[in-house]
Amino acid sequence: MISRRSPVQRLLTRDPASGRELMVTRLESPDSGLIIEGAFSLGWIGRLTPDQLDFVGVLLRNRGNAQKAAAELGMAYNTARNRLDDIVEALGGTAEEERPDRSEILGRIASGEISADEGAKLLRGE
Repeated sequence: MISRRSPVQRLLTRDPASGRELMVTRLESPDSGLIIEGAFSLGWIGRLTPDQLDFVGVLLRNRGNAQKAAAELGMAYNTARNRLDDIVEALGGTAEEERPDRSEILGRIASGEISADEGAKLLRGE
């Protein structure tokens, strides 16, 4: 059983040898001693490194404001945005720089090159 006085380590999300996602096989309650064994996925958390998880925590604490998160972490805003882009990509999304420019899409709609529906899909990143 885990003692309340035992130091709790940071969550490892990747196998240090292979770099692949880890699987949780045991959960334990330090209060009741209950132990649950099985094969549990870390879900989206397993796709992030411990440093990325820390950044997500700071970002959420700052209600998604990357500028405030950057200030709290003592880093430049652009560094925070780059970290956020890395996290978005790790979760299967597209980094903002890779998305088509909003004004370009609106211009293509205005010129008749694409329909409003096509433009809306592009703006949503679909």
